[in-house]
Amino acid sequence: MNARSDAGAPGGASSAIEIRDIEVRGQILRTAITHGPDAENGGGPPLLMFNGIGANLELGFPFLHELKGRSAILFDAPGAGGSPRPRRPYRASTLARWARGVLDALEVEQADVSGVSWGGGMAQQFAFQHPSRCRRLILAATSAGAMMVPGKLSVISTLSSNKRYAEPGYMRSIAGEIYGGAFRTDPTLINRHAAGMKPQSPAGYRLQLLAMLGWTSAPWLWSLRQPTLIMAGVDDPLIPVANARFLAAMIPRAELTLIDDGHLFLVTDPVGSARLIEEFLERP
Repeated sequence: MNARSDAGAPGGASSAIEIRDIEVRGQILRTAITHGPDAENGGGPPLLMFNGIGANLELGFPFLHELKGRSAILFDAPGAGGSPRPRRPYRASTLARWARGVLDALEVEQADVSGVSWGGGMAQQFAFQHPSRCRRLILAATSAGAMMVPGKLSVISTLSSNKRYAEPGYMRSIAGEIYGGAFRTDPTLINRHAAGMKPQSPAGYRLQLLAMLGWTSAPWLWSLRQPTLIMAGVDDPLIPVANARFLAAMIPRAELTLIDDGHLFLVTDPVGSARLIEEFLERP
């Protein structure tokens, strides 16, 4: 493994983010790692995070810096950010195996697992596919996949290409419409998010779309035994709240938290989001 460390944290935060290239089954995965308290020092298992479609790991840095109580692991999906495009198409089950390989490389036996939007589907798949490696589950602004209640057609159509990641100006112009919530009332909030975006190849983005084509967790949600926190913004044009209610009804040990924001509440309020997640993870 090749490793380097991110020298600093924004806003004067003291935590540093280490960046490693981890090879799993011939695939290089660019991985960000923060080092919080371990279990012996009052912490818990690290938090393994799955990002949204097209998102490079830098977009998760504001949240990572607010996650004070534990270590975290976040990697670029193949073809996104700094992870090279894979040689062939992959499915959600493939990404779950890659994620398990990242845990193996870091010698992590068990993790708490979170996913946002597209990554929420991957987090569900990981919890189902590798139940002994997932202690608790956090699903943010996500759905059961092909069985979802769709958002507005005009908004969903923007997901067919990676233009919003390739052109920061375009992202700024449509943020309120596609993400809702705080972006509607404070357009300047998107500036920090847009500044962290790194362009990816259209082919890599299409592979992420293909990975979830036809995928759904609906038939096996009942079998998930992990305590699960489901978080949803009440003004989410992409994934309506009905999807969160469905997940909460189907997962046996789930609880639902509704947030007065839109699709990207982890971006608009990283402090509040981190506190909610840490409170859930720290329960006995």
